[in-house]
Amino acid sequence: MSPVLAAPATRVAIDTGGTFTDLVAWDGAQLLTRKVRSTPDDPSRAILQALEGLPAAELIHGSTVATNALLERKGARTAFVTTRGFEDLLHIGRQHRKHLYDLLAPGRAELVPRAWTHGVAERTLYDGAIETPLDPAAARRLARTLRRHGIESVAVCLLHSYANPVHEQLLAQALDGFYVSLSHQVLPEYREFERASTTFINAYVTPLMARYLQRLAAALPGLQLRIMQSNGGQIAVDLACRSAIHTIQSGPAGGLLGAAAVARHAGFDRIISFDMGGTSTDVSLYDGGPSFTQESEIGDFPVRVPLLDIHSVGAGGGSLAWIDSAGALRVGPQSAGAAPGPVCYGAGDQITVTDANLYLGRIDPSQFLSGRMRLDSGRAARYLEALARSRGVSPGDLARAIVEVANANMERAIRRVSLERGYDPRDFVLVSFGGAGGLHACELAARLEIPTVLVPRHAGVLSALGMLVADCVRDYSQSVLGRPAEPAYAALERCAAVEFAGMGLPAPLCERLLDLRYRGQSYEITVPYAARSDFDAHHRRLYGYDHQGREVEAVTARLRAVAATSPLDLSAPSPPETFSSTYLPPGWDSSTDPAGNLLLRRTTHV
Repeated sequence: MSPVLAAPATRVAIDTGGTFTDLVAWDGAQLLTRKVRSTPDDPSRAILQALEGLPAAELIHGSTVATNALLERKGARTAFVTTRGFEDLLHIGRQHRKHLYDLLAPGRAELVPRAWTHGVAERTLYDGAIETPLDPAAARRLARTLRRHGIESVAVCLLHSYANPVHEQLLAQALDGFYVSLSHQVLPEYREFERASTTFINAYVTPLMARYLQRLAAALPGLQLRIMQSNGGQIAVDLACRSAIHTIQSGPAGGLLGAAAVARHAGFDRIISFDMGGTSTDVSLYDGGPSFTQESEIGDFPVRVPLLDIHSVGAGGGSLAWIDSAGALRVGPQSAGAAPGPVCYGAGDQITVTDANLYLGRIDPSQFLSGRMRLDSGRAARYLEALARSRGVSPGDLARAIVEVANANMERAIRRVSLERGYDPRDFVLVSFGGAGGLHACELAARLEIPTVLVPRHAGVLSALGMLVADCVRDYSQSVLGRPAEPAYAALERCAAVEFAGMGLPAPLCERLLDLRYRGQSYEITVPYAARSDFDAHHRRLYGYDHQGREVEAVTARLRAVAATSPLDLSAPSPPETFSSTYLPPGWDSSTDPAGNLLLRRTTHV
C-alpha cells in the first residue's frame, strides 16, 4: 500500500483551460463545483475569482502557462550551451522529415538563434571518464557573454553528462544569477538530441512558470499549493518552479484520472476517455490502468519525460469553422478561446462548434453555466445564416456539417489510441466529459460501435476532479548502459526520500522499472524490474515476434515514487449545478446510476 497523506480541512483543485477555469472542492462531506471564464492575459485572476469565499487549505492546480509559452513562442530569452562541435545539435535533430517528398516543406522550427548557442571546450566519455577538462575561466567568460546578450535562462547539455555531471555542475556555478537547466538533472539519459531538446524546453518555459506560480502563491498566503504534472501526479510548487516541463500536459492528465476514478466507482475498468473542452479534445485508453509514454512532441521538438499517453486534437466547442482555399469546410485547430469566444458569447465574429450546436437546439441558451451566462442564440443564427448564404447551403445543413467535421476529427483521435494500437473500441466504455463532450459522445460511440457511454455527474469539471484524487508522484531515471542497474536504483531511491521529505510527505512507495532491448536494437521497452526476465514475452506482445536467445541489455533504470492522497467519496452530495449538456440522438436510452452519472446505451442501430 502507498503511504497516505493526511486530509486537510478543505482541498481544492483548479484546472485552467483555454476557455473556462474549473474548480472542485472537497471538505470531507460534500463536493463543491464552480466554473468561471478564463483570463488568458493573467490566469491567476480567474483562479482568485473561482476561490472567492471558499476557505481552502490546499490547492492542486493544473496550468497551461508552460504549454502556451512554448506553442506561442513566448518563452524566456534562452541560450543553449553544449560541448564544442555540437552547436547545431538542436537544428540537425535526427534528420527526420515529416513530409519526405515535399521539397518545399519548411525546416524544423527553431527556438534558439544561432547567436545564442555556445560550445565549450570539454569532453566527457561515455563511461564518465574526463578526456578534456573544462576550463573554469572559460566558463566565467561565457557567463559574461550571456549577460551582455541579455540572456535570462540557460540550457546546458554536455556530451555524456548523464555518466558524469561534473562539468555541467561547474558551469552551473559560473552561471549563478541565470535560470539554469542542466541536462543531467532534467533527463539523465543518453541520446543527445532528445536530452538537449527536453532540457532546452525546460529552460525556455520555466522562468515564466516560476514567476506565475510565485505570484499565485503570494496572492494565496497560508494555502498549500501543489501543481499537477503530465505524469498524473502532483508535486510541490517549488519543484514545478524549477522543472516546468513536467506540467506541459497537466490538464489532460487530470481528466484521465478523473474519468478512471468515476468509471471504477461505476464498475468499469476498461474505458476510453473523451475530454472535449473549449479548445481541444483529449482522448486516452485506460485498460485496467493508464498507459505511459516517454515519447512526445510539442511543436517540432521532442519532450522525453514520463507522461500519461494522451492524444490531443484541435477540436473543441470553441473551434472555428472556416473554408479553405479549395472551398472545403474545416473545423479547428484554431479556437475562439475565452476571448472573444464563440459568436453566441456576444463578442466573437467567427462561427464555432458551440454556435452550430446551439443553432441545432442541442444547447439551452438560458441554462448555460447553470443560468449564470445566457447565450445569444439570435446573434449566432445571424452569423451562421450569413456564412450559409455565402456557400449556397441552408443554415441547418451548414450547422450539421460543422458538427460532422468536428466528429470526424475526434473519431480519428479515438481510433489512434484504440484500433491503431490493437484494441477494439467495442470492448470499452466511452467516458465523455468536458463542457462539450456530451454533445458529441453518442454520435462518436455509434461511429465506433461502442455500446455504452458514461457521462460523469461532474462532467463539466472532471479534469479538476481528477487533480483532486491525484497522488503525489515523482519519476526518476538514470542511464545504465554497460553498468549494473542496482546502484542506480539505490541512488534514485535516496533522491526520492529526500525530495518527498522536503515536500512534507511520508516516505514514498517506489516502483522499479527498466528499459530493455535486444543488443543491436535502437529503442527500448520499459518493463517492471521484477519482470525483466520476461522480456521476450513483452517484445512478442508488442511487436508479434521475439528473438529468444539473443542478448538483452539494460539501457535506463527508472523509478516511480508515489505517496497516495486521501480518498474522497464520489457519491457525496453536491449543490445542483450544470456545466455541460448531453445530446441523446435517436436509438439511444439513458439512465442514472447511484452516483448520479448518466449511462447512455444504444438500443437500435440507425
